[in-house]
Amino acid sequence: MDRQNILNKEIDLIQGVISRMANNSFLLKGWCISLVAVLLALTKDTIVATELDYFNFILILPVVVFWYLDAFFLHKERCYRKLYDWTITNRMISNDFLYDLNYKRFENDEKSIFKIMFSNTLFPLYGLIALIPLVIGIHNLIV
Repeated sequence: MDRQNILNKEIDLIQGVISRMANNSFLLKGWCISLVAVLLALTKDTIVATELDYFNFILILPVVVFWYLDAFFLHKERCYRKLYDWTITNRMISNDFLYDLNYKRFENDEKSIFKIMFSNTLFPLYGLIALIPLVIGIHNLIV
């Protein structure tokens, strides 16, 4: 098999993984927004009731979990992009790491998952989603 065919197959494999990571990230955003919206809609009549003062603070927990998972998938996607770039650059001159989809050697080149959580792409979205139940919860405690 010639090097060009190997390169094409290898980058197709890596691109498939990158696409799945991006799709997972997109689905997590949709699920998070849907979950919070449904929970707030189902409790709209009881949201200001005094016995549910801490309910809105509990709503922040799934938002943080989705936020972390989204950052996790974005981190892995970035690592695979580095693997993709490395493969494009080095496959024609070397057979090192042939068909190796292990991204671990690129993890140190990327930001940590927690830094990605507070990046310009994720923080505004999840911060706003977390802010809504937080503000309602604070309002319920004050009133």
